[in-house]
Amino acid sequence: MSSFWQGKKVLVTGHTGFKGSWLSLWLLHLGANVVGVSLDPETQPSLFEQLKLCSELDHHIGDVRDVSLIESLVQRHRPDIVLHLAAQSLVRRSYVCPLSTWQTNVMGTVHVLETLKSCNHPCAAVFITTDKCYENREWDYGYRENDPLGGHDPYSSSKAAAELAIASWRKSYFETTHKCVAVASARAGNVIGGGDWADDRIVPDAMRALSQYQPVPVRNPYATRPWQHVLEPIGGYLLLAQRLYEQIGEGEVASSESLQEAFNFGPALASNRSVRELVEGVLSHWPGEWLDRSVLNAVHEAKLLNLVTDKAFHLLGWQPTWGFERTIRETVQWYRQADQLGRTDTEAFRKLTLQQIQQYEADLNWSHCTVAKKLKSQADLATVNKTV
Repeated sequence: MSSFWQGKKVLVTGHTGFKGSWLSLWLLHLGANVVGVSLDPETQPSLFEQLKLCSELDHHIGDVRDVSLIESLVQRHRPDIVLHLAAQSLVRRSYVCPLSTWQTNVMGTVHVLETLKSCNHPCAAVFITTDKCYENREWDYGYRENDPLGGHDPYSSSKAAAELAIASWRKSYFETTHKCVAVASARAGNVIGGGDWADDRIVPDAMRALSQYQPVPVRNPYATRPWQHVLEPIGGYLLLAQRLYEQIGEGEVASSESLQEAFNFGPALASNRSVRELVEGVLSHWPGEWLDRSVLNAVHEAKLLNLVTDKAFHLLGWQPTWGFERTIRETVQWYRQADQLGRTDTEAFRKLTLQQIQQYEADLNWSHCTVAKKLKSQADLATVNKTV
């Protein structure tokens, strides 16, 4: 990864979550100065505590629904980069808690956007939403960034609303009166990886069952998802944030090639697999069995879902690095080793997690990132793509 991050001040919301913990550790590994604000970890165990990250970064417990807290952190730390991950991220929980889901996912996003209006220094902000922000029509083909937004369940619709807010604030303020701030959004697929201990997610459910010699319960075996390792979209967020920041310095923020837009970060098409295929892949590395636990009249969840990532490839040079089988292997390997460690060996957990980050860095195939940064026309990009 780029030396760009050395010494950069980075504000991460939601840093105590699964993705936030991986992101924070990677940023620290790259030499960034990380400030994190989030609720307490929701799970026991939690990756954040297993990595003992609170001693490595400027750690704040707080809620993005508290606009005064976010404002004070931005004014005090004057971040170069803001990565907004804080969210209520579970579909089925959103049916039970729709108000708090919308308050966190929509108004929490608006609070960060409002706070950034006070910045008078260069700042790049990437707002993380989800692939579920699209109006799902159960298409066999993938969704592009210009497809209609929507959402059947409260979680998906809240993320679509957050995307609308991001676009509105960007056009109303950051492309006009607050040009030192560059804002983009990132839509990722279903991420898996070591250290996810959440309830009601297939991989943590599988790991808990297998560690206890129990069958894996599978709720939607025939639903397809764009499975990707957690490091894939995080790498995309970092790359997008870096390029946004560089555009501010180059005076390109308001240009026709501005990156202040939405970007999909999903896996290759071959990684769009059913839940059943995912579970059977897991069982090839951790032997056991699974049971169909489909529920009649269950709350609605999308059956078909995948993303098109051409835009990230052409404008950023980003492309997925680990395929479906590698993603499963790395994920199960992390959990199997963790199962042998016990829950208090923070040095071993940190070493295990850093090893995967370093292996991912070594395998990166973003083959024309540097070239893409310098190109000024789609015609030039097309020429480069023919040679890659």
